[in-house]
Amino acid sequence: MSVVKIVDHPLIQHKISLIRDRNTGTKEFRDLVSEIAMLLCYEATRDLPTEEVEVETPIALARTHVLAGRKLALVPILRAGLGMVDGMLSLIPAAKVGHIGLYRNEETLEPVEYYCKLPKDIAERDVFVLDPMLATGGSAIDAISQIKKRGARHIKFIGLIAAPEGLKALHEAHPDVDIYVAAQDDHLNENGYIVPGLGDAGDRIFGTK
Repeated sequence: MSVVKIVDHPLIQHKISLIRDRNTGTKEFRDLVSEIAMLLCYEATRDLPTEEVEVETPIALARTHVLAGRKLALVPILRAGLGMVDGMLSLIPAAKVGHIGLYRNEETLEPVEYYCKLPKDIAERDVFVLDPMLATGGSAIDAISQIKKRGARHIKFIGLIAAPEGLKALHEAHPDVDIYVAAQDDHLNENGYIVPGLGDAGDRIFGTK
């Protein structure tokens, strides 16, 4: 059974408040997104397997634990998902990074795929799909479907803010995918934006609006 987890750590909630503020500038916004992604990564990797090893400290031999060789991959949904990659890599630097490019049809609100480049061994990896905003859920559902077509079976979604509609749609479409987000907001407006949300995450990360 998959997990839908709202990560309510005080540091995350503080940083979420700052990125909601319309007066937060591009650089600060970008830094905060990366920091929140790193904190969410900490939670989402809690179940990684470890193995016991022997290490010689300056004092004596110690029995301790290291990661058990699990292969990881990050797949940001372009373009806003790029803002989460560096924060994730700061904790799991050996992860490979793929990319899926989607844009939303402004009339139908449905995702349109224009790019997909994944590690060749994606089927052997635990995959983290990254997108700051889970609105209708369409982009995340499509991205995860594309990854599954290439053989991946262990997939988690990590986002910053989710609408109830998006959480429900993603969970129903991919009930085997764990979902980690920092906040669940109230609803979607008639334009498919999360309310209260934080605006267009991609525009705010890259300063394009």
